[in-house]
Amino acid sequence: MIDTNEINSLIKLLDDPDHEIFGHVEDKLFSYGNEVITYLESAWENSFDAILQQRIENLIHRIQFENVKQELNLWQLSGAFDLLQGVLIINKYQYPDLDEQKLINQIEDIKREVWLQLVYDMSAIEKVKLLNHVFYGIHGFSGNTQNHQDPQNSYLNNVLSSKKGNQILLATIYSVIAQKLDIPVYGVNLPQHFILAYVDESEETEFTGGVLFYINAFNKGFIFGRRDVDSFLKQLNLSPDKQFYEPCSNSEIIKRILRNLISSYEKLGAEEKVNELKDLLDIFHSE
Repeated sequence: MIDTNEINSLIKLLDDPDHEIFGHVEDKLFSYGNEVITYLESAWENSFDAILQQRIENLIHRIQFENVKQELNLWQLSGAFDLLQGVLIINKYQYPDLDEQKLINQIEDIKREVWLQLVYDMSAIEKVKLLNHVFYGIHGFSGNTQNHQDPQNSYLNNVLSSKKGNQILLATIYSVIAQKLDIPVYGVNLPQHFILAYVDESEETEFTGGVLFYINAFNKGFIFGRRDVDSFLKQLNLSPDKQFYEPCSNSEIIKRILRNLISSYEKLGAEEKVNELKDLLDIFHSE
């Protein structure tokens, strides 16, 4: 049971000019975790002291960042099975108070629209054309070509509301919807470009893992073949490698989203965010 009096007494000491005392107080409040956030927010609202407000904001962020770190670590250790859950955890880094269920419902709504028009004996191409019609035609999703480096392109809530995103977020939403409908569309970690593969799970070929064709989610679901991947790799002077043709893991997708965010914040000079996101990326390197 949380001791309200102790919490409030500690919060009053947060503006102590002695850094050692402040450090002890902050660590003690931090140890309470989420339970203390409501009290901190209330103290912030009732304070007219800019230093105290800043210290409260920093402490709340520290607690919320620790939550994201723990959740991402648990997601990874549990097998990273739910891609959408991984993306929602990254979203919490910037938007900790957001209603996750609202985002899940938005994706479910798009899925339902596709499902209502799905016919059992549709070919792979027909299924993708239907997905494209609903995702791009009806809902109006498109690649953010004008402001591609904006970090907001990597946050799910922003992409769902603005209908604009970068390659990886559009591809991730697209594949999550497809997989919810048992349409085997998965991400492929191509250098400088993130694409999708439609996989015939009954057919294993030696090199392309049963991939029938590829989809460019950034370009309105444009369908293309293996030869196009070959020539793209040639342009980059890269040798054909299995990983550039076959679906990657959910962990790889989340790592790429984090790297995109790091790159975006580096360009903005947001050093603290860069360091925190690198900290999240380290979770995967300690596998």
